[in-house]
Amino acid sequence: MKRYFFTLALALVALVASAQIKKPALMVIPSDVWCISNGYYTEIDNMGTTMKVPNYKQALQENMGLKLAIAKLNDLMAERQFPLQSLEQTIKNLEQQRMEDNLTMSKAGNELAESPLDEVARVAKCDIILELSWELKDFGPKHSLSYVLEGRDAYTSKTIGAASGTGAPSFTADVDVLLEEAIVANMDNFNNRLLDHFTEMQTIGREVSLDIKVFANNAAGVDLETEFGDDELIDIINDWLQKNTVQGRFTMPYASENVANFTQVRIPVYDERGRAIDANGFAKGLAKMLKKEPYNIPSKVLVKGLGRAVIILGEK
Repeated sequence: MKRYFFTLALALVALVASAQIKKPALMVIPSDVWCISNGYYTEIDNMGTTMKVPNYKQALQENMGLKLAIAKLNDLMAERQFPLQSLEQTIKNLEQQRMEDNLTMSKAGNELAESPLDEVARVAKCDIILELSWELKDFGPKHSLSYVLEGRDAYTSKTIGAASGTGAPSFTADVDVLLEEAIVANMDNFNNRLLDHFTEMQTIGREVSLDIKVFANNAAGVDLETEFGDDELIDIINDWLQKNTVQGRFTMPYASENVANFTQVRIPVYDERGRAIDANGFAKGLAKMLKKEPYNIPSKVLVKGLGRAVIILGEK
């Protein structure tokens, strides 16, 4: 009897501990391949090259199968206690911000430049994007669904894990039912990969990138080689990054008088209030430091999605 109660107590402790584990916030979106294959895209001219950019709003408005698929996948993740962000609501919030963002540019003419996915991820503030593709196949009166589900870090777009498969033929043609039948067998392994990534991230930090640039002929009269005491400005920036990144993790693959690129910058996942930190918030911390004595360097921080920020020194 004592052994029974001891085992029960251990199980309860494990259950409570599991419930307290913070899980990544997720958002389900249709993949680029699915959007383009189904005609939900916009063509843009990128310096002479035509690019097809997914149009998530159009896809949600015109394809009920997509809404059913996203709803079903959201249900499956919610059952596993993952926090979820709504793509449809995020797009509505994004439209309210887009006019202001589109009008924002630096004095040097550097406009905000984000892909639709970068915009969506930034507004949703999710940790992981789940990109879903599927295709329906007919076998006489029966139907089958093949799917690909890919988890990507919302900050770096790096793949975390993927799952794919084909469900058994069924008489139903409902996308949500066929998706659940096809995907459920692989869900636990897929979820474990997402959790492993998020757990590791909380130990070694969230990966972002940071670019430092200098306005030409700026009013502050500074560049990255300007000296303050015995140190050049680039050395002062390096020292700040060393102190404010997780375990001092970052690399500087390129630096010159006017440009410095920092990659694999590991920032804390949350601030002291438990709020998620993105590249923009982290960059503003550096900009605030440089604005104070003895540097007195004004700057502009440009948003490039959750995982990349640009600081332009010398003017606001």
